[in-house]
Amino acid sequence: MTTFKYKARTAEGAPVSGVIEAYSEFDAVEQIKRTCPIVEKISEVKEGSKTHIDINEPLWVADKTLSVTASQFSIMLRAGIPIGRVVELIAEQSNDRLMKRILTACSADVNSGYSLAASLQKNGKKIPVAFIETVRAGEESGTLENCFDRLTAYYEKAHKVKQKVRSALTYPIFLILLAVVVVAIVMVKLVPTMLALFGNMGEDLPLPTRILMAVSDFFVGYWPVLLVGIMIIIIAYKLYAKTPNGELNLAKFKLKIPVVGKIGIMNGASQFSNTLSTLLTAGLPMSRVLSITSKVMDNRAIGESIEKLVVEIESGKSLGEVLRDNQYLPDMCKEMTAVGEESGSLEETMSTIGSYYDEEAMNASQKALQMLEPMITVGLGIFIGFIVIAIYLPMFNMYNGIG
Repeated sequence: MTTFKYKARTAEGAPVSGVIEAYSEFDAVEQIKRTCPIVEKISEVKEGSKTHIDINEPLWVADKTLSVTASQFSIMLRAGIPIGRVVELIAEQSNDRLMKRILTACSADVNSGYSLAASLQKNGKKIPVAFIETVRAGEESGTLENCFDRLTAYYEKAHKVKQKVRSALTYPIFLILLAVVVVAIVMVKLVPTMLALFGNMGEDLPLPTRILMAVSDFFVGYWPVLLVGIMIIIIAYKLYAKTPNGELNLAKFKLKIPVVGKIGIMNGASQFSNTLSTLLTAGLPMSRVLSITSKVMDNRAIGESIEKLVVEIESGKSLGEVLRDNQYLPDMCKEMTAVGEESGSLEETMSTIGSYYDEEAMNASQKALQMLEPMITVGLGIFIGFIVIAIYLPMFNMYNGIG
């Protein structure tokens, strides 16, 4: 089959661009017209050439988009609509550019005989592996509608948790940015102007004033060097974080930081429990569930520790047994997992554990942020107080000398 890139418009006039595989250009146009009646441009993608990149397209599929898409799949499949037509309809209705492009490509594949999971894996590189594997399990077990229901709840919950975190972070981030701006303006503009009045006093200046002058001179004279140094540190950090060892070492370090490490472990327990519950409900075997879960964990150290459990599970051990030596998951999470496994209600137990650690992680984050806000305020107060003292001390000395 040949790959073609195209530009088209939906029935509502919305522009769509993407790639599609077909045996001929005529066949490609026919496939595109199933979802986009107006084909504006189509051309063959030569080997080694790059496809068009839509700069307005999101970099990844958001949790909310995944939740809404899964809900639409569930509703339409329960209504008895064929899967190929379902994909076409959802592609037409999607307001997310990335999801629209993925589903438009998937509709052609599904109508050509691909399974939905295989098509998503081929076209949806930015869709989470847990989503694709749950769909695959649903197709294999004949419970696709139920799997989409589970995905709807899973990604809706993930979206709400992230929204709460963003909301909680808004004010502290605003305070930090405000503090940085205030310090920069004071050190570069205000302080040099004020201290110029005392420049002729030389060594007679008080120690706080001399310290403030030295710091101010450094900011004024070396701010480009300081900025370049910060950029170099950030770039070096990013490059190191992309290496396998760097990613793992940084992940371990984050879990050891006071307060932050505790929040990371709780987030890891929440993500582990919720993902495990979703994949088990879809009917995947435990070894496959753990393998997928290890890949979707945000913290690489926790993910690797879960990945190591696969071999032990395949050797016949129970999940509760292999989790006992895991150093990153909380003891209660491990104990409750073992209890759920023994009672035969592991899916429900993991869902309950996930909800518990969602709340615990949120509460711990809010407490940490509540501590951060007064620390920033006090720090700014000390900084401003030092400036006031450094400026007024030489003025008092001048008045005393005159007196």
